[in-house]
Amino acid sequence: MEPFAIDPDPTRIERLECIGRGSYGDVYRGIDTQTGQQVAIKVIDLEDIEDDIEDIHKEISALAGCRSDHITRYFGSVMQPGSSELLILMELLACSVADLLAGSPLPEAAIAYVLRSVLAALAYLHGESRIHRDIKAANVLMSGSGEVKISDFGVSGQLTGTLGFRRRTFVGTPYWMAPEVIESSEEGYSTSADIWSVGITAIEVVVKFSGGWPADACGWSELLS
Repeated sequence: MEPFAIDPDPTRIERLECIGRGSYGDVYRGIDTQTGQQVAIKVIDLEDIEDDIEDIHKEISALAGCRSDHITRYFGSVMQPGSSELLILMELLACSVADLLAGSPLPEAAIAYVLRSVLAALAYLHGESRIHRDIKAANVLMSGSGEVKISDFGVSGQLTGTLGFRRRTFVGTPYWMAPEVIESSEEGYSTSADIWSVGITAIEVVVKFSGGWPADACGWSELLS
């Protein structure tokens, strides 16, 4: 992996158009005015999420500690001068796999390539005792050259020995959640929850649905029951 080239100096970073929404904040295209390098900027207003400050610190810690070609690169984070906005600077990629689903169906070889890349990213995270907890096509990004990387670590979790290498927090996107996450039992859940989400993501890309469940008539409460 190449060394990071972005200086997280807010006076150098120009914020451009909004390109999406991540956990806790909007994501903008940005540019380093000195080097011309484009970046993704997640903007988080700390006044709006006072109860979630600890989770934001965890997200930054998760991003900063990742060294994998299958995970979006983290350049730094800095407060916007004169405001309560925290800027998280990350690698800018061309689109998400969810964006691709809005066009033509993906060929089988492309689907296999995407899923292999996601599994490679999870193999790295799980080896670092981390769970992503929100794997879905919208959080799988692709570069212009075809690199596939997972993003949005706003709900990622650190597995600890005190929990027997398991978590108990109810987080993620409902239709992609593993049963053990939904149940929120005392036994908790582990890395297998991510693997379940990969399976649902595989269904998502194969049947070309995005942002919901194929059987739209089935609501969230019905799914739980």
